[in-house]
Amino acid sequence: MAALTSAKGALLPSWARSSSSGHGGDLWRVLGKALATAGGGGGGGCSLLLPRRWQSSLPQLDHVADSMRVNVLRRSNEESGGEIDWDNLGFGLTPTDYMYVTRCSPEDRGDFPRGELCRYGNIELSPSSGVLNYAQGLFEGMKAYRRPDRAGYTLFRPEENARRMQRGAERMCMPAPSVEQFVHAVRQTVLANRRWVPPQGKGALYLRPLLVGSGPILGLAPAPEYTFLIYAAPVGNYFKEGLAPINLVVHDEFHRAMPGGTGGVKTIANYAPVLRAQMDAKSKGFTDVLYLDSVHKRYLEEVSSCNVFVVKGGVVATPDTRGTILPGITRKSVIELARDRGYKVEERLVSIDDLVAADEVFCTGTAVVVAPVSTVTYQGERYEFRTGPDTVSQELYTTLTSIQMGMAAEDSKGWTVAVE
Repeated sequence: MAALTSAKGALLPSWARSSSSGHGGDLWRVLGKALATAGGGGGGGCSLLLPRRWQSSLPQLDHVADSMRVNVLRRSNEESGGEIDWDNLGFGLTPTDYMYVTRCSPEDRGDFPRGELCRYGNIELSPSSGVLNYAQGLFEGMKAYRRPDRAGYTLFRPEENARRMQRGAERMCMPAPSVEQFVHAVRQTVLANRRWVPPQGKGALYLRPLLVGSGPILGLAPAPEYTFLIYAAPVGNYFKEGLAPINLVVHDEFHRAMPGGTGGVKTIANYAPVLRAQMDAKSKGFTDVLYLDSVHKRYLEEVSSCNVFVVKGGVVATPDTRGTILPGITRKSVIELARDRGYKVEERLVSIDDLVAADEVFCTGTAVVVAPVSTVTYQGERYEFRTGPDTVSQELYTTLTSIQMGMAAEDSKGWTVAVE
């Protein structure tokens, strides 16, 4: 065991490295068994995906007995998330401890086998993999919040993310994990990285499920193998303005999507094309870009990474998702909450004329939650909108976040999933 400690200890978190005596001996015996199993290459999605030199050194927690795994994960909560300044947490990548990985090969017949928790790190891909050559990949974004008054964490509608990934996978000719496997994998990832969940009110643990064509393919065709993985990072506000209103610019030269394309699914191929317009907008002092439809160039679609709403005279309108707009889960939730609160909500074509005449404009998304828009610039004209405490967007933000963060007296809609 001493040899195992010296050879592998550097790869483990400090709470594990410091537990080589006393009760920690049991912990080390379990982890040692897991490491030995990993070294044998037995059934591990991690051992198949990661560089050979890592295959014998990564702890694979699914080989650990359930009772001991719970104990291991509890120990991970005894330390805070490194040296993070929770009061100034932005939206950026902070590497955490573990990621969930599973792989679907042809012999699996479209069903993903049970995945594994591996140390967070690089994965190995063939240069001819489907995701690198043909962008055959999807991703999701979701958050886990620390509960305010009891132990554990809260997920918001994770089954909706699972179903959206399944719809995207069908469009992109990929297998997808079941809803149950998806939600289980998310919960395991949260528990394995629980020390990185920010304190209540300081942010959230952002979770990024990825589904990619990892198998090698030269001709244009679906990849022969697929990888589903989830990693996590603690995050604060998405926009640099924090909770302050944002400023958008309408771009009528570049378009995010086109009819018959993939704008309605969360494929990775949708996001790099917006970078040029987004960077140009930011260089001019704008927060982000609002895109118009590619046919008429007069109907609102969405912002680079979030949906858009306009409010006029108590009526809330948002562009209908007709294949070119991502059906956001936050969007869906806000629509329901607005109707519950007595607002008339319209899902329809929303023109640029509707925008400039609006009383309020706001954006919704997992990362941004509900972001009020202060100004929109279109063809050189700057239009201002209401923001502040007595707005529809603020009302909906307060209602939504109280549910997401577990602060609501009761989750009557059954939208939250407890992780304990």
